[in-house]
Amino acid sequence: MTTIGIIGAGEVGSQIARAAIANGYTVVIANSRGPETLKGLIADLGPSAHAARAEDAAAAGDFAVVAVPLKVVNDMPVEELAGKIVLDTNNYMVWRDGQIPLIDSGTKTVHELRQEQLPTSKVTKAFTHIQAPNLLRFGRPAGAPDRMALAVSSDYPEAVELVTRLYDQFGFDTVDNSPLSDSWRSAPGTPMWRFHDSGQHREELVRNLTAAKPPHEVELGEA
Repeated sequence: MTTIGIIGAGEVGSQIARAAIANGYTVVIANSRGPETLKGLIADLGPSAHAARAEDAAAAGDFAVVAVPLKVVNDMPVEELAGKIVLDTNNYMVWRDGQIPLIDSGTKTVHELRQEQLPTSKVTKAFTHIQAPNLLRFGRPAGAPDRMALAVSSDYPEAVELVTRLYDQFGFDTVDNSPLSDSWRSAPGTPMWRFHDSGQHREELVRNLTAAKPPHEVELGEA
């Protein structure tokens, strides 16, 4: 049975855990306050969930989900995530994260910076434009006329393949928006972001990703 290590037990991490368990995965989940603070969540998730420290969750997972914001100084367990595919669910939010000049200037995306912080991992941007509770509400069987799509970005094809399988299991189509240098196309403020609470069909998502302009160009009035 495949185990997912989840770092971050807030709304995003806990809802991904619920969807994963519903699809036959086991999860090891961590937060910043210690596993003893997750007793209620683990009781709610059931026997397929276990609490741990971030390092132990990373080590336990066949692959990992990072559901916490990027810090300028890395706070993720590099050694324990080495060689693993890491799904980064983070969005850059200035009001929460502060100004990060490399992102503001368009020099790097937030997920390129995560990849630099985890140089021996295979980072992929995933689950960033769906409200977490909708993971279980919006999932539909393959071929359903109301099936929604989610974007994925990575510099590693095998990471895109894994996320595509996971999205399909959760009930979503996939649009490959690789590489990580293009991941700004699904960032807050872009055309597709207007639908982050209601979802988009695959064709709509492709169209909206294509229409996106880099955030720094938008700020300069070039869009």
